[in-house]
Amino acid sequence: MSSRRSGINEDQIAELVNKLQQLIPELHGRRNSDKSAKRVLQETCNYIRKLHSEMDDLSDRLSQLLASSDVDSAQAAIIRSLLM
Repeated sequence: MSSRRSGINEDQIAELVNKLQQLIPELHGRRNSDKSAKRVLQETCNYIRKLHSEMDDLSDRLSQLLASSDVDSAQAAIIRSLLM
């Protein structure tokens, strides 16, 4: 699919890649010339996978905490309602 068909030109793609680069900690602060668009997208995918993994770990830890005797049922109900 050409950029002409999608309505996005190369300058706009470069600008979007630059904005994305600023959001990824591993890439933040590096100049555009340091990373190709392909590399920025790869790093972004890696970062998203890392965040998903961290989220899963935190979710497991929270589930264990809620199931433990350290949290009474009223507190557990409040936490569950906040998560929904």
